[in-house]
Amino acid sequence: MPFAKTPEPPYYAAIFTSQRTEGDKGYGHMAERMEELAGGQPGYLGIESARNAEGFGITVSYWASEEAIARWKANLEHGKAQKAGKRSWYAGYSIRIAKVERAYGSGAA
Repeated sequence: MPFAKTPEPPYYAAIFTSQRTEGDKGYGHMAERMEELAGGQPGYLGIESARNAEGFGITVSYWASEEAIARWKANLEHGKAQKAGKRSWYAGYSIRIAKVERAYGSGAA
């Protein structure tokens, strides 16, 4: 997955860390659908995600505003995925919302 192409700050990041349960149970398909669905939401800027062999993962989605994040959280299809995650896919998770005030890097970014 390439680096997200974000604009000049400020913008917002929704940071989702999780510990997966064993087995796919439809997770892969739903993750692809959620990325597709988020990409169509007003204010969506991009996503970056990684997961290790033990099932610990972090996904950061970038948004133009806190309101855009709130609309994403309220999306009905996203809500169904959240419930399935709590029930079947995650042993634990955490969500953090942050305002990006500075961003810099080099190379592939």
